[in-house]
Amino acid sequence: MRYTRQELKQDRFKETADAAVHWTVEHRSKLVSGGIALAVILAIVIGGFWYVRHSEEQAAAGLGHALMIYNAPLRFPNQPADPQVQSFTSIAERAQAASEEFNKVASSYGFTRSGKYAKYFAGLAAIDMGNDKVAEEHLKYAAGVRDQDISSLAKQALAALYRDTSREADAIREYKDLIDHPSNSVPKATAQLQLADLYTAKQPAEARKIYEQIAKDNPKTAIAELATQKSQALKQ
Repeated sequence: MRYTRQELKQDRFKETADAAVHWTVEHRSKLVSGGIALAVILAIVIGGFWYVRHSEEQAAAGLGHALMIYNAPLRFPNQPADPQVQSFTSIAERAQAASEEFNKVASSYGFTRSGKYAKYFAGLAAIDMGNDKVAEEHLKYAAGVRDQDISSLAKQALAALYRDTSREADAIREYKDLIDHPSNSVPKATAQLQLADLYTAKQPAEARKIYEQIAKDNPKTAIAELATQKSQALKQ
């Protein structure tokens, strides 16, 4: 018996379909379990996404509240407080109140971006309280996060802390790292300017070199003008 081309196509399609049905029946349990696994994975991914998003919103709200305290106005000790405006009688008192809130956010939402920023600000608050050891711990932690903007800000604060506590070698190390790894939060020229300022007292020649390099790399900018003025002042 001779088959037409159309009949041959139909037979091949039927054979393929039968084979597919047969394979599906044999592997039904695997397909079902695979489908369930995929559904579970999707549920975890979607659930995780919404959890992280919700956590970031909560962390951002907490960080905002802490920053309001950190920037609250100061009043004289004998000045009565305005019940409608939160205020403090000293920088240390204000920093203590803000520090508690920063630490809450960092502790509860440390995996979020706002939580990491909270750790950085907790370091700044500790500096304001005069607790250099705790400040260094917080800032070192923030300096080690993957977010380069947060890390750079923390390294810059660390360098300033080291400079203020006569640890110049440590400060120089941090500034050089910032120069080698610039970011949006701490551009290269900013770190160079701060390092040059550190060198000014004891190594004016090194400071002048950096100021001149800043002016060369950033022509016709405000920071170049500032660097030029500082360089000329060292020559006087």
